[in-house]
Amino acid sequence: MTQQELLFFNAMPDALVLYEALREKILSQLPNTTIQVQKTQIAFRARYLFAFVSLRRIKGCPKVFLLLSFGLSHRLFSPRIAICSEPYPNRWTHHMIIDSPKQLDAELMGWLSEAWQFAQTK
Repeated sequence: MTQQELLFFNAMPDALVLYEALREKILSQLPNTTIQVQKTQIAFRARYLFAFVSLRRIKGCPKVFLLLSFGLSHRLFSPRIAICSEPYPNRWTHHMIIDSPKQLDAELMGWLSEAWQFAQTK
């Protein structure tokens, strides 16, 4: 993990454990993924950006959380998705609140794999 990634969590150090678990799963399961730390988010990139982690609070956020955002060609209908929008035709952005490592399950990794594949086709 880079120093930039560690510094990103200064405002919410307890969320670093969630990020480390998510980072490990993404890097081990989605090839050629790189990480780009920005001021307000950490971006995961394959050919293009496909997922983001931020600490931005939305309704329903617990004290310690990650806001995971990812893009797909279609809308997901799941109670796990907190917010969904279509900023461009057939490009849906999904936002999910992660507050437990248990949420980093096969269903989520399937969605992230699909987002990774979708990013390859832009």
